[in-house]
Amino acid sequence: MNPRKMDRRLFTILMIVFVQMLGTAMILPILPLYALEAFDMSPQVITLLGTSFFAAQFIAGPYLGRLSDTRGRVPILIISQIGTAVSFIMLAMAPSILFLFLARILDGITGGNIIVAQAYVTDITPREKRTVALGYVFAVFGIGFVIGPALGSLLAAAFGPRVPYIIAAGAAMLVVVLTKLTLEETVTPEQQEANREFKKESVNSVQVLKNVPLLLILSVVFLAQFGLGLLQSTFALYGEAVLFKDSDIKAVTLGIGLILAVFGLSQFITQAFILRPALRRFGEYRLIILGNLGRVVSSIIFAALISPWYAAFAGVFYAMGSGFMMPSLQSLSTGTVDDELRGGVLGIYQSSISLSIIFSTAVAGIIFSISATLPYWLGGILGLLAFVPAVVLMRRYGRPKTESVSTAD
Repeated sequence: MNPRKMDRRLFTILMIVFVQMLGTAMILPILPLYALEAFDMSPQVITLLGTSFFAAQFIAGPYLGRLSDTRGRVPILIISQIGTAVSFIMLAMAPSILFLFLARILDGITGGNIIVAQAYVTDITPREKRTVALGYVFAVFGIGFVIGPALGSLLAAAFGPRVPYIIAAGAAMLVVVLTKLTLEETVTPEQQEANREFKKESVNSVQVLKNVPLLLILSVVFLAQFGLGLLQSTFALYGEAVLFKDSDIKAVTLGIGLILAVFGLSQFITQAFILRPALRRFGEYRLIILGNLGRVVSSIIFAALISPWYAAFAGVFYAMGSGFMMPSLQSLSTGTVDDELRGGVLGIYQSSISLSIIFSTAVAGIIFSISATLPYWLGGILGLLAFVPAVVLMRRYGRPKTESVSTAD
């Protein structure tokens, strides 16, 4: 990833995504522990905080994606980022459990910033280069996850659990300024008008069911991200109850933050340096299968080999698997519809992720209360099931290298 050779617009959107993800990642290791310590919430209720966020995002995602097609990417980015900043302030000042839920719901409703950023990337990138470009977006996610969890943990340990939310809100507002001052609109007024008048088809549930390659992609995404939802909603609790058992809350927070930093570093390395040669060697369809395999292996390590060192090792596998799998799935999904509906299909794609995580986070606390390792065993099993649509997708639609899926089916 050489910034000197990169499209200036792509570099700008990557910087915006980085600042956004830095703020988001800062709260990951501390929110469950914050809810546990400050509000005495049970694991079953804590994981519902994630459910509320993704339920709101599931409802709002397609509308925000489609709205960015018809009203422009930049205005929707700005509105979404302001909502994220306000939600962080609400978390910092929360006087009650209800306020925590309202903050997560607001962030979910306005959480289309990443969806729209990805649509922006597809606007400025030729179809044959989208997987690599989206890989850069995920690499920036990785950088944010390297710095964010460790920074959030250190700030929480030093100044208390509310301070990281204030700083995350400041980061989100910095994104608003960056977007307003540096990002040019990619959807011209003429294109916006054409997109509003585009009547050939809509990206709705009926059209998804008729679009076989897209349906297969969404099936893989749903199964794989269900396992991710189980992991991310219980990982801090898993760390507190298992990995760092009998440690004080500061040590637990730091330990979880450092493991998540290892995860982020692995994701960055995968998508910045490994994805491109792997894509040339294997193509998108095989990378989906290889990535899913890495995540299955990781889930089994989490469940069977319980120690902070093994957890960090498993995180490397999980990050590499995600780095291969998710950009490939997302890039292929944009090739299943007409260009006028790219934002809309990315909204549907994100909503399938949200729907998966809604269900997984809703049951994660219950599953965790049965056994702290059961969410990881279940995630591994679901990953094995995801091989079925992934293999069908490759055999029916796979072509050499990075050629996109046809919409003809």
